[in-house]
Amino acid sequence: MSNPTLQAFFLGRALATAIGEKLEEAMTTGMSSVGRFDAEQREWLHQFVESVFEQAQSSQTVVPADANGAGTSEDLQATIDNLRAEIAQVRVALQQYRASS
Repeated sequence: MSNPTLQAFFLGRALATAIGEKLEEAMTTGMSSVGRFDAEQREWLHQFVESVFEQAQSSQTVVPADANGAGTSEDLQATIDNLRAEIAQVRVALQQYRASS
């Protein structure tokens, strides 16, 4: 192979093949990561929905009913107070997260 043009051709061909292989590998890895992320997010969402439904089910059984079928006002007030406390905790955590970002 003493012809420089012929050497340049084979060098270019080898370079194009190598670049194509690396590009294919990068695309495969990227698509795999996207697929894995999608599957993880779907699983997380499924577990979250199940958790919410379980909490709703357990909350229904916790609220006592009197003879008229209504919950007592003391239990209702305690539930409201607990929810307000949880909302305050979430707000504090959100403010701390925003401050650290």
